Amino acid sequence: MTDHTSNSTPDSTPDPIPDNEFNYEPVERFGASMTGDLPWNRSALVGVERLNGRMAMLGFVAAITGELLTGEGIVGQLRLMLLWLLG
Repeated sequence: MTDHTSNSTPDSTPDPIPDNEFNYEPVERFGASMTGDLPWNRSALVGVERLNGRMAMLGFVAAITGELLTGEGIVGQLRLMLLWLLG
């Protein structure tokens, strides 16, 4: 019969995470990020604002296309959609 116990145990502890791996900002009070002295991530803001602008343009084009197809404004299109959904 073989003995399944061994003197060497596998290393079950993971390697420690380097200090520079996760740099979380300190918790702030509500609204403090807009008025605080922490630096803004301007490159992320540029990307977010570009995406917001593109989505707004897409929504505007969809609204104009819907108006051209139905002859109704935004509220009329919503009314038509509700009538269609409710049968």
